[in-house]
Amino acid sequence: MAERICVAQIGGAHGLRGEVRLKSFTADPMAVRDYGPLTTEDGSAAFELEAVRPAKGHLIARFRGINDRGTAERLVNVRLFVPRERLPAPAPDEFYHADLIGLSAVTADGTEIGTVVAIHDFGAGNIVELQPRASGMTIMVPFTAEFVPSVDIASGRIVVAPPEDAAEGRGGATE
Repeated sequence: MAERICVAQIGGAHGLRGEVRLKSFTADPMAVRDYGPLTTEDGSAAFELEAVRPAKGHLIARFRGINDRGTAERLVNVRLFVPRERLPAPAPDEFYHADLIGLSAVTADGTEIGTVVAIHDFGAGNIVELQPRASGMTIMVPFTAEFVPSVDIASGRIVVAPPEDAAEGRGGATE
């Protein structure tokens, strides 16, 4: 399991006084302010939220020490992390995305499909991206009970019922 969890990503600058658009990856988007200083992926920089407010589809945030648009623009696409111990334990049938990456993906009969390489949210719900063992193309599967009926983090695997056309290289596959 990951020691640090990505809880947000900085979007573009907002206004002239150093505010940024912030995409929160927490179940309650405003909870991002509750976890203390946020750090970059490599841990080389830390950011303390001074203010955060909701906006349409994202948050507007102001970090201590970021007071102008130019400085805010240099932070575009920076992913922000917190130590896992600062986060609450996930509820039953909830998972931190970081815990799913690297799990083996198998069918209901145990046939290995590949490995979970990413979880995406393009706006219509979570998608599991799988790297098959047999091909260079990845498969995208909706992260719903229909297509992912079982997640067993302790055993290191998920059970997947991929769309029928995924095996033929159509529909759910990407390069």
